[in-house]
Amino acid sequence: MAWRCVMVQKPARLSIQQQQLLICTDTEHRIPLEDLNTLLVESAQTQVTAAALSALAMAGAALLVCDERHLPCGVLLPYAQHSRHMAVAKTQLAASQPRKNRLWQQIVKSKIANQARCLRLMHLEEAALKLDDYARAVQSGDKGNAEAAAAALYFRALFGAHFFRGQENGTNAALNYGYALLRGVVARTLAVYGFLTCLGLHHMSELNAFNLTDDIMEPLRPLVDLHVVQHVSEDVVLTSREKRDLFSLLTMEMLSGGQRHALPLAVERCVQSLVRSLQLSVQPSLMLPGLLPLSQHSYE
Repeated sequence: MAWRCVMVQKPARLSIQQQQLLICTDTEHRIPLEDLNTLLVESAQTQVTAAALSALAMAGAALLVCDERHLPCGVLLPYAQHSRHMAVAKTQLAASQPRKNRLWQQIVKSKIANQARCLRLMHLEEAALKLDDYARAVQSGDKGNAEAAAAALYFRALFGAHFFRGQENGTNAALNYGYALLRGVVARTLAVYGFLTCLGLHHMSELNAFNLTDDIMEPLRPLVDLHVVQHVSEDVVLTSREKRDLFSLLTMEMLSGGQRHALPLAVERCVQSLVRSLQLSVQPSLMLPGLLPLSQHSYE
């Protein structure tokens, strides 16, 4: 399984040698392509050969690039690498609305449950108990819009009564950066498994090429929230160090099926369960990641 997440912050040249990604800065770094899950290129002075782009896509790795503010703004995804791409796409297109509604119900419940865990890790038990009630009340398709009600309570409890997502401050900048990284990892995994990322379960914007990505990443967002509330102040300007710390979230442990796995594998297991939930006629069941205290996953 591809597990390494690599960030390039200095001007560099990226090329391919012997099935390895060669990163040349003031020193040389070699990374086996088969190990690479996500590559984030932050420096605008970085050069990438066409052979490297092709090899990254063929290996199933996601390449994220940044804008002039050093925020992730684009992603190169593998194209048609799944052996049953058409079968998965047909299954996705044929999914009934009731089935999609039940899957979205599970996603919203998991997201709110992870938000409650985040609050508990910050010793905010009273607000967490209210989120537990919201999680239990989620209906098929979230007809009662419990997600929005829970979010309003959650963000005020976590970041203060005057916080809202539209503010321009260090907290929101860090949240946006972290969410963009998660989006890239989820989009990469969906593409590898043959999904059409534009066709969502709940998100349906015709202007969004990543509707399904935005569906599946919802339960992962509290991981970023937990890091930001613990390590980023409202008045901070994101530096290279803060961005490296946010990027390191991609190797944090998540709970998946009662086991601890690094985030990329937890996402992969979730996407595998989505394939099964759409293909089988039984009640759909997603293996959605659960939030844990922040801890880097160690590979033996």
